[in-house]
Amino acid sequence: MRLLVVEDDRDLNRQLVSALSEAGYAVDTAFDGEEGHFLGDTEPYDAVILDLGLPQMDGLSVLEQWRRDERNMPVLILTARDRWSDKVAGMDAGADDYVAKPFHMEEILARVRALLRRSAGHAKNEIEVGPLRLDAGSSRVTLDGSPIKLTAHEYRLLAYLMHHRGRVVSRTELIEHLYDQDFDRDSNTIEVFVGRLRKKIPAELIETVRGLGYCLGSRVDEA
Repeated sequence: MRLLVVEDDRDLNRQLVSALSEAGYAVDTAFDGEEGHFLGDTEPYDAVILDLGLPQMDGLSVLEQWRRDERNMPVLILTARDRWSDKVAGMDAGADDYVAKPFHMEEILARVRALLRRSAGHAKNEIEVGPLRLDAGSSRVTLDGSPIKLTAHEYRLLAYLMHHRGRVVSRTELIEHLYDQDFDRDSNTIEVFVGRLRKKIPAELIETVRGLGYCLGSRVDEA
């Protein structure tokens, strides 16, 4: 899953990026509203953490413009604790959730998980596909109850496919949603990680759909 953090406080920005990266997400970052708006308008993020008090272009304006342009990614806004009116304005502008400053990082992680879970149509943190089970809360994957050791990139790929189980996901979509801007997006990257995953889980669980991409589990249109 690929996230965008738009926060002008550099220390807080760095803390958010660090915590989210450690939780298994690919994270891009912006320090003002104009840069954040541009990235959110041109890149396919799975969710955005957006501060409202930004320089250049305030967060509320950024959010309103995204929604006018039909950018529908989930957005978690950060607000000052005593500005309840900001919370109302943010939700009315199209935010999906909010957190008041100061906050505990675990709350941010939990709310991001909830946003991603709801946007993918899941009610729980645990996703099961055959003998595979993903616990998004602990970033843990098990096969028949036994934990699987995965690299960060392998985990991101498998988690994305599990969140979108039953749907064919193209290589382009995987590259766009799994890696941050600084990652070297070689055309063979996805194939390499799929090959590695097939050695750690039943290979038949990941179906290659010729000319289209990959599907984990039975395809929805065949159900």
